Parts: sequence; structure tokens; C-alpha cells
Amino acid sequence: MKFNATTRSVKGTSASRRLRRAGRVPAIVYGGNAEPLNIELDHNETYHAVRKEEYHSSILELIVDGKSAGSVLLRAVQWHPYKQQVLHVDFQRVAKDERITTKVPLHFVNADISPAVKLSAAVIVHPVTELEISCLPGDLPQGIEVDLSNLEGGAVLHAGDVKLPEGVTLVQQADLVVANAQVRGGAASSSDQEEGGEAAGE
Repeated sequence: MKFNATTRSVKGTSASRRLRRAGRVPAIVYGGNAEPLNIELDHNETYHAVRKEEYHSSILELIVDGKSAGSVLLRAVQWHPYKQQVLHVDFQRVAKDERITTKVPLHFVNADISPAVKLSAAVIVHPVTELEISCLPGDLPQGIEVDLSNLEGGAVLHAGDVKLPEGVTLVQQADLVVANAQVRGGAASSSDQEEGGEAAGE
């Protein structure tokens, strides 16, 4: 995935306002051994790109003035408080042999076939939808799949329980709750049902 940009020679609040009125977005590239680079982007292209999940968890190729400026990671997007307008974008340079720390989205799957839903009619809540991880740029996943097929009613899934791709390590605390199977009032958890079945058979 690529971002097309041009160098930006003028800085400051007034210059940024003029750029935005002209349909451009001021941005900056920082990190690595080079000096920070001020650039500008096309607003419409940027607006549609940064609304896609994969752009926030992928290594991007930055093209500046028609030439490759290396690999970058999208670090921050500043939005207008009430307009559908991107105000500023931050990129960080990455090197293929240096680990990066970033957040990636969680993709929850198989909730509908879990004991929590099928046996306990539980509601599965996702307190967090992304995890902070560390890896080499080449190992960066666009998302992490969280399999809920074995989740039981009343159970909690922690960040440390999530299977991470090879080369990826967890940065956040392992006891962070990522999924919680909340049993509705009056519904029995799967463990309660098992105990009830054993009692009935005695």
C-alpha cells in the first residue's frame, strides 16, 4: 500500500489552513536517522485511505515527489471535531531490521458456535478491540484473530490467552480482558448446566 505526497516547504498554522482550503493535508514523517520531513497529501485520497482498518496496521510505502521515501507506519490522524475532514497525519519511518511497537485490531470469530452463546445464551462483550504488540516490520499482522469457539458462559478471555502470530509479542499486560461472556439474568452458565445434569442423574 502506498501514500503519495509532495514536500511541504512552508510551516505554521496559517500555511496549514491555506493547504486545507486547497484540498491538501499537512503531514510529517519522523523517526530513523533522518530529519523530520514536512509533506502534504491529497485530502480525498487520504480521507478514504485512513478510514480503512488495514492502513493503520500495515507497513506503507511513502512516495514523495514521485520517488520512494521508504517504508513508514501511520502513527496518528487528526480529525476535525465535527467535519469529515482530516487535519493532520503523522508517519513514522521504519527499518526492516528494527522492531516496532504498535496497535493492531482484533478480529473476533466463532462466537456464534461457542458454548457461551449456544448453551448459556450469553452476550459476549469486547472491552478492547485492539492490542499493542511488538514485532519486526515484516511480521506485522493487519489484524489478530481471536477464536471464541471454546468460550463458556461467564468466562473471561485475557490478552495473554490470545494466540499471536509468529514473531509477534504482546506489549500490554497479559491480564487485560479482551472478551467477556456475560450470562443474562435467569440463564444458567455452562458449568451450572453440567452440575444440574449430574444432580438429575443421581
